[in-house]
Amino acid sequence: MKVEMGRWLLACVVCWAFVSNSVWADEVASGEGGESLHVIKPFVEQEIDREMFTEEEKHQILFYMGVILLLLLIATVAFGIGMVLFDKPWFVGHMVSAGLTVTLAVAHAVAAVVWFFPF
Repeated sequence: MKVEMGRWLLACVVCWAFVSNSVWADEVASGEGGESLHVIKPFVEQEIDREMFTEEEKHQILFYMGVILLLLLIATVAFGIGMVLFDKPWFVGHMVSAGLTVTLAVAHAVAAVVWFFPF
């Protein structure tokens, strides 16, 4: 029964794919496009502002990210030392701060590479 149901489901998905592609192709070929082209037209024609932040703002953002990163790193170390030396039950706090530290470190590195590495 499971095999028959899987084949039936696969047949329905394939039929739906063919029907939806043919309907979309007919709409594009007719040139009307319906409501969807009217919705997206202002976004396509709008001029894109590539320079969202100035150089100074980029440096400030990275600086603040670095400060928060250092604070999270210190918190992670403090939780770890508290667990090891003083037998405190801070494992969850240690893991949460470690996860946030790694996430912010990756975001900081990606932002720095994207903004300042000459492509």
